[in-house]
Amino acid sequence: MSTKGLNKAVEKMRANGINQTAIDSFTHLYHTWEDSQTSWIKESDVDPLSDIPSVKEVLPTINSEEARTALSKTAYVKLNGGLGTSMGLSKAKSLLPVCTRYGKTLNFLDIILEQVIATRKKFNIDLPLIFMNSYRTSADTLNVISKHTDFHQEGFPVEIIQNREPKIRIDGKPVEWEKNPDLEWCPPGHGDLFPTLAASGILDTLSEKGIEYLFISNSDNLGARPSAKIAGYFARNNAPFMMEVARRTPSDVKGGQIVKDKKTGRLMLREMSQVCDDDLKYAMDITRHAYFNTNNLWVRIDSLKQKLEENHNILSLPVIINNKTVDPKDSSSTPVIQLETAMGAAIGQFDGSICLEVDKPRFLPVKTTNDLLIMRSNRFHLTNEFEMEDGNYIFPQINLDKRFYKKIDDFNQRFPEGVPSLAATKSVTINGDWTFGANDAFFSDAVLEDLEKPMVIPENSYIGPKGVEEL
Repeated sequence: MSTKGLNKAVEKMRANGINQTAIDSFTHLYHTWEDSQTSWIKESDVDPLSDIPSVKEVLPTINSEEARTALSKTAYVKLNGGLGTSMGLSKAKSLLPVCTRYGKTLNFLDIILEQVIATRKKFNIDLPLIFMNSYRTSADTLNVISKHTDFHQEGFPVEIIQNREPKIRIDGKPVEWEKNPDLEWCPPGHGDLFPTLAASGILDTLSEKGIEYLFISNSDNLGARPSAKIAGYFARNNAPFMMEVARRTPSDVKGGQIVKDKKTGRLMLREMSQVCDDDLKYAMDITRHAYFNTNNLWVRIDSLKQKLEENHNILSLPVIINNKTVDPKDSSSTPVIQLETAMGAAIGQFDGSICLEVDKPRFLPVKTTNDLLIMRSNRFHLTNEFEMEDGNYIFPQINLDKRFYKKIDDFNQRFPEGVPSLAATKSVTINGDWTFGANDAFFSDAVLEDLEKPMVIPENSYIGPKGVEEL
């Protein structure tokens, strides 16, 4: 493959005002892809992660003043660049309604802002909140923030804008799409956070104002609230980087795991795309590799600045090759490649990185409408500090027919009166096209079979192992 494709991509980025740091980062990703480097992380070269301290063990040892001091030196960064295209969304995923409180419908952004306001009041601290938006989510996010009269922030920006890069064709040249030129661009994955922080100058601003730590998480994970105790633990350990990890379950067998490099002794994030066929049986063994990355990360600003300066603002993170079509809604449109990185992989960049095992309340992601069904159900309620609280955080297995429930508009259409009760449910399996009424309830292992025609369930119905049942 020649360099003509890269040159054209760089020219396109410069013509669209993309900063040099972003161009350098894209160039690094492009060369890695061009060289066809297969970055296998072999089982023989790593050790499983073990003996990880848990929040239940260590947080009681952090006193309240230690915790408050650490949180007062922390900035809260939320990754908010996703559109949720897999759910059929065209705006920021964080605009999705989640729940109703005192008659007011709240979305992800509303709850995040309220969590920050409550934390600021509780500890009497500033706690800067910074969203990393994409060029597609910025306007909508700022509009929501402007309507929250109780949220104020001075001296710190509320957003930084994620870089964008050209989608490239299989031959390496940037794609052209006259129908919608905006679709010629894509975000470079959430690993782009680090060069974006460098290019924005925000790290210097934070340091000048006495902020020493970053707490980073995804906007669709409402469990990742600011935690003074965890901040205190991170500060006490003086580690450059800390990842919150959770124990893998049978449903997490295909997720990445944290391993230790035998050669360097560093922790590494190993995605399944980096596992060769011979090692799959080891990588999917949740007793051997017991932890996965929640994407709740803690970073020392001085360590990050030093690492970025040493590497000209580029962290050499493994490249994720994402094969798509230029129009994600049109499978017949031009095939393209998006070059991405994952921010959790940065754990391998630092000597002395650590992990902390957290429990389920810290990890409540919404990736599909299956997750959204649980989040909108009566399993959850919002506390006064805007924690999404459940009794035991052991959730039913949800399997919705993708033909009728995968896209958010289809999902909403079939639950016009809200989500049925999940209070007495072990699992829910819906096959076919079913629309639900008000005050319906699932129980036990609820199953609805495909009757090959649209069906409507009356209000106040109970759905169990035999479908709609009379109790």
